[in-house]
Amino acid sequence: MFAVSRDPFDVTILLRSAAIKPLFARGPSPTFRVFLAALAALGLILADHRHQHLAMVRSALAFVTYPIQYAADQPSALVRMTREQFASTDELRDENLLLHRENLLLKARVQQFEALEAENIRLRDLLGSSLDLGERVVIAEIMAIELAPYRQQVMVNKGTKSGVFVGQPVLDANAVMGQVVSASPFSSIVLLITDADHALPVEINRNGLRTIAAGTGLSEGLELLYIPKNADVRVGDLLVTSGMDGRFPAGYPVARVTTVRQDPDNPFTTVIAEPTARLDRSREVLLVWNLSETSRQQALAGDAPQSRGTE
Repeated sequence: MFAVSRDPFDVTILLRSAAIKPLFARGPSPTFRVFLAALAALGLILADHRHQHLAMVRSALAFVTYPIQYAADQPSALVRMTREQFASTDELRDENLLLHRENLLLKARVQQFEALEAENIRLRDLLGSSLDLGERVVIAEIMAIELAPYRQQVMVNKGTKSGVFVGQPVLDANAVMGQVVSASPFSSIVLLITDADHALPVEINRNGLRTIAAGTGLSEGLELLYIPKNADVRVGDLLVTSGMDGRFPAGYPVARVTTVRQDPDNPFTTVIAEPTARLDRSREVLLVWNLSETSRQQALAGDAPQSRGTE
């Protein structure tokens, strides 16, 4: 016969021992579990790398986890928006000032490019004019200008060191401008044809009528002296140098007639002409050396190509 214990504590222990029983009497070791996990991971990596079998799985996981990523990024995005919205007035003012300065610099550079382009065009015009002259010429730049009433003269940056002499003709790319009245080693004074003290022998290119073009002291006007009332002078006639003074070579453009007026009290016809040279706008001028008649004929015949040049 068996003895039955009446101790409640012993009964409880027996019941708990009967209720808790392990599912497996003995499971795999931890090392084997790690090995299986590593082998499975390696297999997944090879399968995804070689055959892209897990692309769909990744897409599904990315779709599932996107709300989580979006929610995690919201605090930093909120901070950035707040910083941009509440940027200080000083920072905006400094940025605006910096952009304004950069804009001014860019505009200045554009102006320099435009000035260089205009200067290039002027120099090309001068070069083309010098090749057409059949004379020896040198290009000079205007340093100073005086266009006060009854005083029309400019200063150029060439002097006796460059061979400049008093009485030397001066032209721009279009026509006669004046002549040198004073020369120093490195600069010269040019009296413009519009000066009240300047007079130039000219002729009408259309009919060969000779006259004197005198300066009026105004940059836009020359007056033709001693034109008879029956002379054939018309508005638009081109005046060229006649070469009668032995200083200006013949045939250079001087001015174009703008006014022909008959005054009852004046025995001569009043004729006003406008210079074709850009007296108030030219930046560079041509100083001309006359060729001798023999050299001129050789140059025209093509026997002396060295007779004309620029310095």
